[in-house]
Amino acid sequence: MRAAYASDPARSRGRLHPERISTFRSEFQRDRDRIIHSSAFRRLKHKTQVFVEHEGDYYRTRLTHSIEVAQVARTIAGVLGLDTDLAEAVALAHDLGHPPFGHTGEDALQSLMAPYGGFDHNAQAMRIVTSLERHYAEFDGLNLTWEALEGIAKHNGPVTPPVHYALAQYDARHDLELDTHASAEAQVAAIADDVAYNHHDLHDGLRSGLFDESDLMKLPLTGPAFAEVDRLYPGLETMRRRHEALRRVFGVMVEDVIAVARHRLDAARPDSAEAVRGLGTTIIRFSKPLYQEIKAIKSFLFHRMYRAPSVMAERARVTAVVEELFPLFMRRPELLPAEWRADLEQARDDTGLARIVADYVAGMTDRFALQEHARLCG
Repeated sequence: MRAAYASDPARSRGRLHPERISTFRSEFQRDRDRIIHSSAFRRLKHKTQVFVEHEGDYYRTRLTHSIEVAQVARTIAGVLGLDTDLAEAVALAHDLGHPPFGHTGEDALQSLMAPYGGFDHNAQAMRIVTSLERHYAEFDGLNLTWEALEGIAKHNGPVTPPVHYALAQYDARHDLELDTHASAEAQVAAIADDVAYNHHDLHDGLRSGLFDESDLMKLPLTGPAFAEVDRLYPGLETMRRRHEALRRVFGVMVEDVIAVARHRLDAARPDSAEAVRGLGTTIIRFSKPLYQEIKAIKSFLFHRMYRAPSVMAERARVTAVVEELFPLFMRRPELLPAEWRADLEQARDDTGLARIVADYVAGMTDRFALQEHARLCG
């Protein structure tokens, strides 16, 4: 049953380029489907979260992460009476703008693009869905609905100045009301991202050997989960024990979000999606006690996984790849593929050129970036 505060595809604010209404799909279903069929979404298969793509087939990629986020978002949205298709669309699109090599690649591009307006993966996702995907005859981008674009732009909250050029450029044509909170569906996609990566980074860290179960038994949330599994299934085989414990951690996070959202929605009593935007606060969030426990887990992951010596050594190696490819294309734009060179006529200065180069490098997969670096840099 659709809640009063849910986004209604039949009342969408529409698309920048008007289109004929589908006879068998809602507007938000069309958004989701266009994201799934986009080139940028397919490339997520070979873009990584923490470990570089070649390091193992079992680690999460941006694609598997996005699918997991979408699953969590659909579950939470369904329970709360929200539009599950819109929540799923925002979840599937939220990482489209990530460059190769995860946050390492983003850090490198942020530094390289600092003189030219900066780089931000969220703004880059907007650039992809509004401009860089070029498959349709009548428009560039995917021509998503206002609600989907709003969710991609500000699922993490209002966008405060200075607004990244990619967001500002589109917002000038199609006002996304960047200074307000997003729909409840977009907020669900944001919290689903937290749930998914907190869960799977623990799983990937265990698989990599950067820490073990005894470390997690000392932490809040994970410790009680392992203890419960040991009580119910003494002597359980290692991989099953991990899975049983971490699925309990997953369940606690999802149940907490649902309980808090119900309480806050009952208290605020918004009667429309617009009313949710006007509350001036995030309505979908963790409870304060659980948030503190998750902070402890994040701190553990930061020191034991994201800053582990082996990970840092790989970070240094792939940072050098981005730091050598970007200036090479700036010096020699003729090395860009033909379809990218066609945009060079619109680059009136170094900033315009840098944006084209950043778009190209950010679109690379881990594998392709390594191959291009080997081919062009030796």
